[in-house]
Amino acid sequence: MFLRILDRLEEIIIATLMGAATGLTFITVAHRFLVDVPWLYPYLFGINLAWSQELCIYMFIWMAKFGAAYGVRTGIHVGVDVLINRLQDPWRKRLILFGLFGGAVFTAIVGTMGAKFVLALMQTDQVSPDLELPSWLVYACIPLGSYLMCFRFLQVMWAYYRTGELPHHDAAHVEGLEEGSAPIALGEAR
Repeated sequence: MFLRILDRLEEIIIATLMGAATGLTFITVAHRFLVDVPWLYPYLFGINLAWSQELCIYMFIWMAKFGAAYGVRTGIHVGVDVLINRLQDPWRKRLILFGLFGGAVFTAIVGTMGAKFVLALMQTDQVSPDLELPSWLVYACIPLGSYLMCFRFLQVMWAYYRTGELPHHDAAHVEGLEEGSAPIALGEAR
């Protein structure tokens, strides 16, 4: 059960944050326009949603950090491999492993520096401007996302070392659709 959740951790976090950010943005925009309706004004005027923009920004920052780890795991993270793909197989494999190891080291360093920063922030009373959240909570995405990304680099590196296969994204594949099924034309009954 734990490994199944770990395999989908990024998707769970990203989907939850994206849904919450979308819902909060919808409520905020609806409130902004509905407060001008005369008979709703007495009910809505007292509701202060000034904090919602700050929360949405934080949620999108967290989504970006965990989205990078998702990109490494699924093979959609940015990579320049034009020259590497032209090399002979032994050199190609070594350079790919070196690049994946370099990504793991870099994200481990960023995660460690982020953890030190977060631990230092925990010793202060700093809070965010509108929500008044402890600042360390806002910045905790740096070590958490970076360490998860480091883990994904190591996971991909180990799988590549064993199998010679890298994760790759097939833009033509849509999850949930059967392979080989004919597309449905507009107006055609199912």
